[in-house]
Amino acid sequence: MSSRLNRSSVPLFTQNSEPRGAGRGVSVRRNSNEAVVEEHDCKVDIQSFRDDPSKIEAMTVQKLRMTLRSVGLLAKGLKRDLVAALQSFVENGTVGGFIDAVENQSTQQTERNSSVSASYGDTVKAETKILTPKKRQSAESDRVSSGAIGSNPSSRKINGSSEVVSSIVKQEDGVEGMQNEPWAVLAHKKPKKGWIPYNPRIMRPKPLSKDTKSVKILSWNVNGLRALLKGSSAVELAEREDFDILCLQETKLQEKDILTITKSLMDGYHYTYWTCSVSKLGYSGTAIISRIKPISVRYGLGISEHDGEGRVVMVEFDSFFLLNVYVPNSGDGLKRLSYRITEWDPSLSNYMKELEKLKPVILTGDLNCAHQEIDIYNPAGNRKSAGFTIEERQSFETNFLEKGFVDTFRQKHPDVVGYTYWGYRHGGRKTNKGWRLDYFLVSDRMAEKVHDSYILPDVGGSDHCPIGLVLKL
Repeated sequence: MSSRLNRSSVPLFTQNSEPRGAGRGVSVRRNSNEAVVEEHDCKVDIQSFRDDPSKIEAMTVQKLRMTLRSVGLLAKGLKRDLVAALQSFVENGTVGGFIDAVENQSTQQTERNSSVSASYGDTVKAETKILTPKKRQSAESDRVSSGAIGSNPSSRKINGSSEVVSSIVKQEDGVEGMQNEPWAVLAHKKPKKGWIPYNPRIMRPKPLSKDTKSVKILSWNVNGLRALLKGSSAVELAEREDFDILCLQETKLQEKDILTITKSLMDGYHYTYWTCSVSKLGYSGTAIISRIKPISVRYGLGISEHDGEGRVVMVEFDSFFLLNVYVPNSGDGLKRLSYRITEWDPSLSNYMKELEKLKPVILTGDLNCAHQEIDIYNPAGNRKSAGFTIEERQSFETNFLEKGFVDTFRQKHPDVVGYTYWGYRHGGRKTNKGWRLDYFLVSDRMAEKVHDSYILPDVGGSDHCPIGLVLKL
């Protein structure tokens, strides 16, 4: 596996771009040992909050909102939400990153070397390009209607990590909105004490040093890859995240589509592996797209009853097996519930345990289960809904967690409410009424190497958003 020492980095700031808030009265200055952010008459002395955290609790709602806005955070919700947001900001010390974003608006691009060599296995090398950006149309409205990550999103660099802080996401009715951050406000029917909303801008760790060997993997249920590629969200995601490996689910491609799709791919990602449904055309489908050459590739679980829908692709690298899976939904009326919990889940679990005898396993994809109440906005109202039945949740526990696989996001964020899926039907994305259905599970012995397990809730183009994993090697 290669080191990220020389990997290319694509800056989000251009010569003319400005951080969020620029031109509206926000200024940032440094004192000798103190960071201070100002907006008009609102002065935020971060160190004073650190010295006396009770000051935050004592602030009025109006003062809290002014303070949050002055540092570029969403200022919505009840007082407890505002307090939690400001406390997280102060505790995580992100002012430095905010200041750096203002002062450093570009980064140098460097080349990246890959050192994984092939030795055996059924590999299909696609010497093609992934997600090539088309020439931008002069009319900005064309770009907005594509359902991209954002229409001229405000961007900034926080602690060295590029983040899009305001974006336009395509809603189910075709209207683009959501220029705020609904995911940053706690959305749950019955939240427990201590639960807080997931905000990647303040909850992501600092990037690893450039000389630390690591790999970055993204996973995304795209709900139809052809439709996604008509926009620019996939392009912008590749430029913004600079991932090593991308796992896709629900591509809805047929085998005849693959050659055409691979011709539209972006430089550097030469290794692509696809599996399509043959039992029902234009349905399901998974893919792995990598700039690192794997040792071997396998398709399916090796069981004919499970392998007709193109739900599994596995690639082997020096340090681990990566398994990309689109788990069957139990369906309307729970028609496939019995199949799911008595056949599919145990078969997948057994396959993972066999692989684990050789080296650690990473399982990613849409696992179609919100494991705990914290993973779904309305648990009481979905007890009999596919993805949150007692049977599915127990199967998730029995076949994966009790078998020694770790839910990396929950390990990193035990009390954080973060969703990865929002149904189109009720406009859940606008109000963050979602489910966490997408996961990175890793072998227990690999869990300590997980540097970051995160969600990208601002990325549109599908009813799911991407998730990411940064792993030290």
